[in-house]
Amino acid sequence: MIIVIQCKDQVGLVAAIAGVLANENINIVSMREHADTIDNRFFVRIEAEQYADHKMLEEKLYDVLPADATVKVNPSPEKKIIVLVTKEYHCLTDILIRNHFKTLSATVQCVIGNHPGLQNICQRFDVPFHLVSHENISKEIFEKQMLSIIRQYQHDYIVLAKFMRILSSQFLEQFFMRIINIHHSFLPAFAGANPYKQAFERGVKLIGATAHFVTNELDEGPIIAQQIIPVNHSFTAVAMMKAGKEIETAVLARALQLVFDDRVFVYQNKTVVFE
Repeated sequence: MIIVIQCKDQVGLVAAIAGVLANENINIVSMREHADTIDNRFFVRIEAEQYADHKMLEEKLYDVLPADATVKVNPSPEKKIIVLVTKEYHCLTDILIRNHFKTLSATVQCVIGNHPGLQNICQRFDVPFHLVSHENISKEIFEKQMLSIIRQYQHDYIVLAKFMRILSSQFLEQFFMRIINIHHSFLPAFAGANPYKQAFERGVKLIGATAHFVTNELDEGPIIAQQIIPVNHSFTAVAMMKAGKEIETAVLARALQLVFDDRVFVYQNKTVVFE
């Protein structure tokens, strides 16, 4: 059983939480906590033995916590996701392989693409693929068509696995902090389009990738995971892009694992991540 709590910090929170669990005879397997002294916030993730009545446990925890607390008791760690794609395959195939071998900590409900090229790989892994073309229609209609498909499936998160369309604020507000994107640069550097071309022209010695939650501000959402690798003068823009795809795949996989394991807390535009 996983318990995650975020609230205003105050003296005695750990003792109060542990007391509730002890009174219910729940054994704590591990506890990770963090107190942000600047914003006066408290974050805790607890792994504990199973308990029959999760709703009642939440209520008992709320009784001993500050009024602004959010508590989630998550007895089932496996999440459900929908993946959005365009043409690039590297992140999608990694997700599909992990999904097939049940190492994703989530189940892929379907894949939605605005180009047909990745339909075949989804069929090979027996994952439903839905084509929603953005061509010759308005952005509003395009997003409505995607939403009609999304609503057919239960899902916890939407993953943008190299989905190369900017989503409207009307779309995003329906999935607040539930859309995860992989960006092909070490944000905030080289945001927007053609980051490898930008990096090559700048003559950088490091390139990277960033996984983040999506907000209305393009590529400015709370960062979940980042990684960099060295490059040098011998790298062309194409070579940088090839190396970048490998790091994009690794960073997205790491970010998804952290989120699916309930190790990521969002506050304002930052994250607390219990690795």
